[in-house]
Amino acid sequence: MIIISTPRCGALGIILDNQIGVAQVSADGWLIFRDRRLRAALGRGGVRADKQEGDGATPTGLLSLRRVFYRADRIGIPATNLPREPITQADGWCDDPADRAYNCAVTLPYPARHEVLWRADALYDLVVVLGWNDAPVIPNRGSAIFLHLARPDYAPTDGCIALALPDLRWLIGAGVTAIDVAS
Repeated sequence: MIIISTPRCGALGIILDNQIGVAQVSADGWLIFRDRRLRAALGRGGVRADKQEGDGATPTGLLSLRRVFYRADRIGIPATNLPREPITQADGWCDDPADRAYNCAVTLPYPARHEVLWRADALYDLVVVLGWNDAPVIPNRGSAIFLHLARPDYAPTDGCIALALPDLRWLIGAGVTAIDVAS
């Protein structure tokens, strides 16, 4: 595997030279990695190859895992080989296609439209940045595509992939490097 840097956002990424660390996600909401089949919540807009900002769809394709954020006040440091860092109250993610920081981490307060990573609910207590629309970033192609925690009822996401906490901990600890989302 080769570690790369995407200079625009300063995010680390992993390029795969084999398929050994790739999990498969089906459009009906199952993630398969090694010998495990995990229930997953996907976007309310379905799974789409032509992902656009605000459509609520999970993009198809091979999505590399870039880095892990976690709420240190709620969960322990996750076991993973991925770059990881605790979330602070100043962490956000720009989802404004007109802004130069579109689909990048930002420091709050931030003047353009953005997501707050320090959430009142538990959805981002453990969150993995997925490699979507980041090399290069294209306005309106979709932003903030994460692997994060699912709601208890596995309600659809806004385009992300969501798992239960034990499943997400296991997955990132088991060496997953990318997720292949099928249509």
